[in-house]
Amino acid sequence: MTIHTPSRRALGIDFGTTNSALAVVDGDDAPRLAHFATDQGTIDTFRSILYFDPKPHRGSARADPVAAGPEAVRRYRQATHKGRFIQSLKTYLGDSSFTGTQIGGKQRSLEELIGLILQRLLAAGTAALGPLPARAIVGRPVHFTTARSDEDDERALRRLRTALGYAGITEPVFEYEPVAAAYAYRQRLTQPATVMIGDFGGGTSDFSILSLQPPSAAGADGIAILGNDGVAIAGDAFDRLIVRHAVAPQLGKGSEYLSPPDKMLPTPEWVYARLERWHHLSFLKSASTIEMLTRVQRTSTAKDAIAALLHLVAEDLGYELHEQVNATKIALSSARGTDFRFELSPVSLHWPATRGEFERWLAPDLEAIDTCIAGLLAGTGLTAAAIDTVFLTGGSSFVPSVRRLFEARFPGATISGGQELTSVATGLALRAAAARFDG
Repeated sequence: MTIHTPSRRALGIDFGTTNSALAVVDGDDAPRLAHFATDQGTIDTFRSILYFDPKPHRGSARADPVAAGPEAVRRYRQATHKGRFIQSLKTYLGDSSFTGTQIGGKQRSLEELIGLILQRLLAAGTAALGPLPARAIVGRPVHFTTARSDEDDERALRRLRTALGYAGITEPVFEYEPVAAAYAYRQRLTQPATVMIGDFGGGTSDFSILSLQPPSAAGADGIAILGNDGVAIAGDAFDRLIVRHAVAPQLGKGSEYLSPPDKMLPTPEWVYARLERWHHLSFLKSASTIEMLTRVQRTSTAKDAIAALLHLVAEDLGYELHEQVNATKIALSSARGTDFRFELSPVSLHWPATRGEFERWLAPDLEAIDTCIAGLLAGTGLTAAAIDTVFLTGGSSFVPSVRRLFEARFPGATISGGQELTSVATGLALRAAAARFDG
């Protein structure tokens, strides 16, 4: 893909675990987000997913067997015989044990798979905004999801840099995602402030404390970073709790099956561990896994439940299940109860969801997030009273217990939000403009 550089155009790319976005700043103009066409209208986020069509249509717009973003969702939903549907690839960047997967008889590296998403994101961004520069500020979490060391984080950055190169971004500069959000939030300021930024993505929750000056203030760019930290707990982890406690037991978790000669064994727990993780779900669809589940189902103490699990895996219905789980989480952000239902032959999954039960499941994760924030404050030498404003961004920032955590820790601060899914992309473009990435 060839990327041309318009004069004085600055590009910010937010490649997310679940959603991606990009924005540009032309000269001294305000940031502009790319908008993407869907069946329901245009949106300003691009799903970070891939779909490999097993039977591409020659001579049509669908001749390309690979789709990403809204087109991937469209093809997947329309397909009678499902192809390969892959999501949450960002989660693997720091994982040395995952290098790629075989799709349609061809081995695809992780970098190549992410590059395919980025290629299509940039192509759609070009269609919406015009030619894009090969230089960009690209968002990164403070710590990648599977990173346990600085070496893991460096591995993740190398892989992401390679993937960006496949997409034509030859000069990426990385910026912490919460710092990028601060660039967006700074546009609102009328006076100096010490701000805590909380960015809740799909795979990580990242936090930064910054000293911000209003855009009109004198100085270099009006932003001083006082500290950064993060934890690998975010939206996907919250969804995972619903799967673990409400979905998996209805799909045979905890059941047993008869193994020759006459021994009852538990249904393999690793299947349910993968079921909890959306980025693992598509990899369950293998001949060996389907054969194993078929064998287990024959003598299972929960035949219908295992049959439903087998149907979920064989038909690659993880996306639909994920959407319903995520919709339930969102509903519990505004209501104290909702009804989770998912039809899955031969059973109907049902959970009378309550916010109280969900929050009890969340408690250990919220404690880990609070510990991370406390450590960040200690590392900067600041007290909670020194924070003027807390700006929360990302989809899971809407979860009421998340907001209560910040209200309790920063009782004297203003809790703010806005542009929860796009503030990072907007901020990255502003950061690029401040760095004078003018091509």
